[in-house]
Amino acid sequence: MNSIKQWTLWVLKRVGGLGIFMVLLGMAGRPPLVGGPAPEFQLETVEGPSVSLSDYRGQVVLLNFWATWCEPCKKEMPEIQAAYEAYKDEGFTVLAVNFGEKKEAAEALVKAMGLTFPVVLDEKVAVAEHYNVVSLPVSFFIDPQGIIKEQVFGGTLTKAQIGEIFHRLKPK
Repeated sequence: MNSIKQWTLWVLKRVGGLGIFMVLLGMAGRPPLVGGPAPEFQLETVEGPSVSLSDYRGQVVLLNFWATWCEPCKKEMPEIQAAYEAYKDEGFTVLAVNFGEKKEAAEALVKAMGLTFPVVLDEKVAVAEHYNVVSLPVSFFIDPQGIIKEQVFGGTLTKAQIGEIFHRLKPK
């Protein structure tokens, strides 16, 4: 009986430790939550130089994940561009994160659509993984302190909706 108790304790210690490890591992892979800090990243732009999310601290940031093959992404891009033009001088910016494509593909769409906001390349989808992006498009609105305040799925963004969220988040 004593050896059974010892064996049970040994198993529980091993499995218990593994269980705690798995919980902690799972927590590390959780998506950023609305109300939590936006994960920092640095990516190359289609123009060449790299930018970091922290470069835009103090502004409201619309972080949009998209791809050239995504029709809903392309549908909302003119709305995002219009909002960027309307609010960029008031502390609003867009960081459009291209999802897993080569620079040439992203650059061609940026030029064809006349996009003037920063477009960055996440060729290995590492940033998308940190944001738990599983479908496109998805957008995160980040306040001037770097906190995620809203998340929008599915290509439904309009200039009016972006403006309403921006005005709620911008410093008074």
